[in-house]
Amino acid sequence: MGDLLGVAVLGAGHMGADHIRRLDRVVGGARVAAVADPDTARAEAALAGVSGASVHTDPESALDAPGVEAVLIASPGPAHEEALLAAFARGLPVLCEKPMVPDSAGALRVVEVEARLGRRLAQIGFMRRYDAEYLRLKELLDGGTLGRPLMLHCVHRNVSSPPGFTSAMLVNSSVSHEIDAARWLLGQELTAVTVLRPASSAVAPEGLVDPQFVLFETDRGVLVDVEVFVNCGFGYQVRCEAVCEGGSARVGDGHTMVVTSAGGAREEVAQDYLVRFADAYDREVRAWVDATRRGRVTGPSAWDGYAASVVAEAGVRALESGRRTDVRLAPRPDLYAPLSR
Repeated sequence: MGDLLGVAVLGAGHMGADHIRRLDRVVGGARVAAVADPDTARAEAALAGVSGASVHTDPESALDAPGVEAVLIASPGPAHEEALLAAFARGLPVLCEKPMVPDSAGALRVVEVEARLGRRLAQIGFMRRYDAEYLRLKELLDGGTLGRPLMLHCVHRNVSSPPGFTSAMLVNSSVSHEIDAARWLLGQELTAVTVLRPASSAVAPEGLVDPQFVLFETDRGVLVDVEVFVNCGFGYQVRCEAVCEGGSARVGDGHTMVVTSAGGAREEVAQDYLVRFADAYDREVRAWVDATRRGRVTGPSAWDGYAASVVAEAGVRALESGRRTDVRLAPRPDLYAPLSR
């Protein structure tokens, strides 16, 4: 590879545009070589001030563009499977935003293709694994100073839901981050899920079940609860508290600025995930670029993406049925390391 890793970015929406900015101005060792988006005006706007990148409406033409050595997928979830398989066919390493593939059947197809290749090419964008607070919590739990984990209490709140957001998406879009974070923090698989439906908020769009209370069980008896509330109105909040035999630890409270003026004080609350997890996204993409330039693939794997899809699907079934629902994973290929603490 040259001095700079040439990256094709698929998708120039909110997330894709932020990654284009990050690759061009924040992360060293990489450049944007191509961008694909059906809306060429949006792609060109995202590339304002970026030189040397070609614009495409078709993802595969972007993958074949001169200078492309790696792929960052930030397109809508339903387009991910085709893009991942196209990257695999070209031997290109990939950073794919979550969900890897929205449905578990498609996610398993991606896992099976990569396993047949015999080497990892995909890293999945669960950026909380790169957040400084989550990393400290992971280190604390792995060190064992608080004893065996018993419970995780999680909060996931958004200011408002975008148009078209459905009750199922509270689980398979919002809570998918908690699904991966719980698996990673605990080193345990999630084996069952129950979704409780409190009275919906009066400000939630008509027909949207919001908030929801999601309860996961793990294969070693830990309970993980998630309050997900996507129309809370005041800000974007993510918190996680681990309760262990010898103590507890919580992250997510201190990620704020306190402003004092006019005889009073107030805490600022981030308004979206790109603000709250800006540093985590920077760390994630920097780690991916550095590893790719060394010919390695690290971070969350395609198997982690598949597991999150399976658990999320079980969560949606639990939401619809009102019953506790088991999670059943396919056999894990040898390519992927088992979870560990």
